[in-house]
Amino acid sequence: MIEILSPAELARARVTGALVGNILQTMRQRATVGTNLLDIDRWTREMILEAGAQSCYVDYAPSFGRGPFGHYICTSVNDAVLHGLPHDYALADGDLVTLDLAVLKAGIAADSAVSFVVGDSAPAESLALISTTEKALEAAIATAGPGARIGDIAHAIGTVLSEAGYPINTEFGGHGIGSTMHQDPHIPNTGRPGRGFQLRPGLLLAIEPWVMADTAKLVTDPDGWTLRSATGCRTAHSEHTIAITDDGAEILTVRA
Repeated sequence: MIEILSPAELARARVTGALVGNILQTMRQRATVGTNLLDIDRWTREMILEAGAQSCYVDYAPSFGRGPFGHYICTSVNDAVLHGLPHDYALADGDLVTLDLAVLKAGIAADSAVSFVVGDSAPAESLALISTTEKALEAAIATAGPGARIGDIAHAIGTVLSEAGYPINTEFGGHGIGSTMHQDPHIPNTGRPGRGFQLRPGLLLAIEPWVMADTAKLVTDPDGWTLRSATGCRTAHSEHTIAITDDGAEILTVRA
């Protein structure tokens, strides 16, 4: 299903996007050395409920996970890159953390992710991974607009990732979003320009470049959810929900 939002629905999407951005920024600030992943999950739950919103994750039970997810935010650390299940772990100096959050408010969902290093030790490899995903996201958003195609976005992402020398996995990627968290069209992290669904005003997209330092292969934790690099290398993931407008693309999940 591909949804095209009305102006009234787009106004509600802006509210949801701002909430997601605010929660992620708050959790990023609270995630310091010694912070437990379960505390991040609890704080996220509190902010979602205080805002009168709903989690897109807690009851989420897709075919690729061992559902329901049962938590309110994905917390992926170091070699974990996607769907990190919060567990009893205290963050250590130098940990590379990815927080991924999707929330539904007033019938519209928004989805975003941010990677960062905790503490004073920031390995160059980790910073390079994070920077590359952020640059790929910026390139993808710059490409998006009325008349562009999904392949243009995928190509922009893939160009940045490949030029940085990272292997590219296409099993998971960006997606349409609206009244539900995951919709068509799928946005792989590489592709051919000029191909795929043509973008039009009112379309919401969650664009999410992610990389692993030296492999394209994923392995799944015994928890049935957390996806890690097969080699144990570090990973990073950056994501924003955008709205296609008459003028281009509007980022809805800006973090103040």
